[in-house]
Amino acid sequence: MPRQVLVPTLLAMVAAAGYDVLVGAAMDAPVEGWDFGWLSGRAEGSDPSWSYRELARVCLGSAGAGLDVDTGGGELLAGLGDLPGRMWATEGWAPNIAAARRRLEPLGVTVLPAPEPEVLPLPDGAVDVVLNRHGRLAAREIGRVLRPGGVLLTQQVGSDDCAGLNRALGAPPAHRPGSWDARAASAALTGAGLRLRRVEEEYPVLTFYDIGALVYHLRLVAWQVPGFSPERYGPALRRLHARMCAEGRFEVRAHRFLIVAERAGSDDRS
Repeated sequence: MPRQVLVPTLLAMVAAAGYDVLVGAAMDAPVEGWDFGWLSGRAEGSDPSWSYRELARVCLGSAGAGLDVDTGGGELLAGLGDLPGRMWATEGWAPNIAAARRRLEPLGVTVLPAPEPEVLPLPDGAVDVVLNRHGRLAAREIGRVLRPGGVLLTQQVGSDDCAGLNRALGAPPAHRPGSWDARAASAALTGAGLRLRRVEEEYPVLTFYDIGALVYHLRLVAWQVPGFSPERYGPALRRLHARMCAEGRFEVRAHRFLIVAERAGSDDRS
């Protein structure tokens, strides 16, 4: 929907609904897997210029075996189309495992619990491709499970992601500023013996059009403001609600970086 049509509609909704209704609806909305569909039309942005989805399709196209790390509810993997003949997905958050299995097992994907962030429950050299979108980046484990010549494709959320939300709420930063970025991840991967093929980093805008969208986002991305609740941050949320009613939106900067890396082949002596 074009923005010039979308925004006035949302502004009218905000004015009519009011703070309590919008926040109440956001708190009642289901949170399962890694699905931001509830925010459709109420928040937009945070997408970098590259298409992780298209890059993932290319990587899987010639793979015989693949792994999707921290798959969430399997939403993205299920939408990639044809998958390798042997495909695994790991997930560390117990409530997501059942959702991922419902979605992925009919597609031939084996979903494995992975509660330990530094352990991937696969044998050495098991896969040709490791996909990792916004998941934990266990560099040495990735190097271990990749076959020689195998490829890692990862899109990561940097430590400065949506820091403006924390500032607006008067909450502590989610992460130490500058602690996780393309440079830090690249160093970890090269230290694990992988060769970097592509590295990009961007700070796209994320726009919220109503306070309910912001509250729902903080429920889904629970680590952004640990211990978040509308009661705890009520005064700050009401100030943001008034600001969004006046200005039509609230914008913050996301933090994304992309890395494509390769495990050296067995005959590669470089």
